[in-house]
Amino acid sequence: MTPSAQLPRLARVKWSIDWNPGTPPWQAEGISRRGSIARYLGCIAISLMVWFTLAPLHQGVSTWMLVLDLLLGAVSFGIVHLRRRYPVPVALVTSILSTFSTASSGPATLAAVSVATRRRIPQVVLVGVVNTVCAVLLNSYFGIEQETPLLDLTVNVVFAGAMMAWGMYIGSRRELLYNLRERALRAEAEQELRGDKARGDERARIAREMHDVLAHRISQVSMQAGALTFRSDLSADELRAGIGVIHEQANHALEDLRSVLGVLRDPGTGKLLDRPQPTWRDVGDLIAEARANGLHIEFTDTLSAADTLAAATGRTAYRIVQEGLTNARKHAPGATIFVQAEGDEANGLEIVIRNPLGFRASSTPTSGLGLVGLTERAALAGGTLRHHSDGSMFVLRCWLPWSP
Repeated sequence: MTPSAQLPRLARVKWSIDWNPGTPPWQAEGISRRGSIARYLGCIAISLMVWFTLAPLHQGVSTWMLVLDLLLGAVSFGIVHLRRRYPVPVALVTSILSTFSTASSGPATLAAVSVATRRRIPQVVLVGVVNTVCAVLLNSYFGIEQETPLLDLTVNVVFAGAMMAWGMYIGSRRELLYNLRERALRAEAEQELRGDKARGDERARIAREMHDVLAHRISQVSMQAGALTFRSDLSADELRAGIGVIHEQANHALEDLRSVLGVLRDPGTGKLLDRPQPTWRDVGDLIAEARANGLHIEFTDTLSAADTLAAATGRTAYRIVQEGLTNARKHAPGATIFVQAEGDEANGLEIVIRNPLGFRASSTPTSGLGLVGLTERAALAGGTLRHHSDGSMFVLRCWLPWSP
């Protein structure tokens, strides 16, 4: 049952608790109409059983006593309806009425069992004792001579104890079912929240990958197109070559986009699809490609035992270098970029990227979220990322654990 389908039940629970603040939630759910009819039929059956058991004694009593018996029974059937709102008072009143009315035996039994379902020992003992005393007084009221008073008292005590024990069992069962149902609803709600969080994390991860990959490629396309725009002295062959570079970079962007979309999960199996993600070994190719596209890069790699670097760390480091080069290309075109990587298993991996501060605003559209995304990526890998200005240089410094 979905949480929305539980709203009517929860409204009944709240109404019952508001009227009787001491009512446990599993006791306050209310009873269906079918359940109420079954309980009243049970009361009628018990009252008839007691009536016919004592029928021979009715022949010796006056008519007004029989009429009083039926009237008190009708009153008991009327007030037993309030047993869930006023459990103990209703149980005590119906028990007292059952002393003078055999027709009240059914409602008195139902009210006593209803008190027992709450499993409050003082109330259970009080109602049980009152029912036992009233049952003994019933014999005196009808003038029954007790040949074995101790045996009759024992029977009444056993009957009252069994009645209260049955009520406590019903209360325990209600509590168990209520807790199981609440746990199921809570587990369903938590599962839905976990699913929403997983989908959100997946979208954020894919968005970071697409930003880091496509921003790098598109910035190269923008730089090449901008250069062709300002150059009016190019020959047809040179212009054709420049357009060919733009075409090549656009194809690379499409390939990278397909590789990012390859990390989506298969809808049937839930397993990752093709995932050709770069690692630290691909940083050299990234630097070489950037140099071929006109960037001036001084790259220093002093990593010790780079083969033991975790794949996840290497992938994060690759994206950080890629975004650092993209930012430098946007804001300091034509300047020399200094990339330094050092570290080992004991100290982790540290990457420092320096480039001169730009003298003019970039003509390439920017989202302003590149460094924010890198900071989040580094944090997810267990590292840190900082950026600041050092004189005329912009410095991007990142530290990553050797193994996440």
